[in-house]
Amino acid sequence: MDLREGEAEGFVPRSQWTRRGFVASSLGTGFALAVQPVAAETIHTDANGLIAGEVRVPVADGSIPAYRAMPDHGGPFATVLVVQEIFGVHEHIQDICRRLANLGYFAIAPALYARQGDPAAISDIRELISKIVSKVPDAEVMSDLDATVVYARSTGKADTGKLAVTGFCWGGRITWLYAEHNPALKAAVAWYGPLKRPATELQPQSPADLVNELKCPVLGLYGGADQSIPVATVEALDKACKAAEKTCAFKIYPDAPHGFNADYRPSYRAAAAKDGWARMLAWFKEYGVS
Repeated sequence: MDLREGEAEGFVPRSQWTRRGFVASSLGTGFALAVQPVAAETIHTDANGLIAGEVRVPVADGSIPAYRAMPDHGGPFATVLVVQEIFGVHEHIQDICRRLANLGYFAIAPALYARQGDPAAISDIRELISKIVSKVPDAEVMSDLDATVVYARSTGKADTGKLAVTGFCWGGRITWLYAEHNPALKAAVAWYGPLKRPATELQPQSPADLVNELKCPVLGLYGGADQSIPVATVEALDKACKAAEKTCAFKIYPDAPHGFNADYRPSYRAAAAKDGWARMLAWFKEYGVS
């Protein structure tokens, strides 16, 4: 698939979206209020040897902020879209981009709530869901990710012929949906994203509804002690992928809770996070994103 400037596949006309206009004009710093206090063992990856920071991504109806990191010389680099947690593109997601850049990737995390609000300023998770997350249309997210690919390629530093996506929590669900949307993807890795939940007008389908549409190999990383994603739903998707003859693999860490890669929160499980990271990199390499 050839995504040309201004013609990203899946763009949805502005008239079909309901929004209040762009609310977030830039990325915040630090961590979202909803995840305070931050754990002492939080991992921080510096930007030495990298070009890292905020950029603007042109989208169908304006532009959105994004965090981009890549090596400071060479390129073009294999490209990874990093999809935010429910808490937005805060310091942990930015750090994930820097970790990938240190491994030779062009990593970029667009702010996918830019039209709905600033998640960093909300301290209550229920308020965050009701005021922002529930108002983000899946079609808009797919379009913004397509536009992010177009932007990445336009820099001359991203090899979008070697394109992967990975996402965490809210972004884990989006990773599955994007793997069911974009045929340009070579690989996808979803970290503990919901697989089946009630449909809404703005979020009408779940990953489990669209298995037959998968466009690339997907690795799913889940916690056996995750109270929000029953193991049964993971196992059901595994069976559905096999029945649809799709290339998918799943790893369930028996004692890991939701958010086991989030080193800034009490949910962090170092062993599972380390193993999941290694599996993700091996998955990328196996399917040509390295």
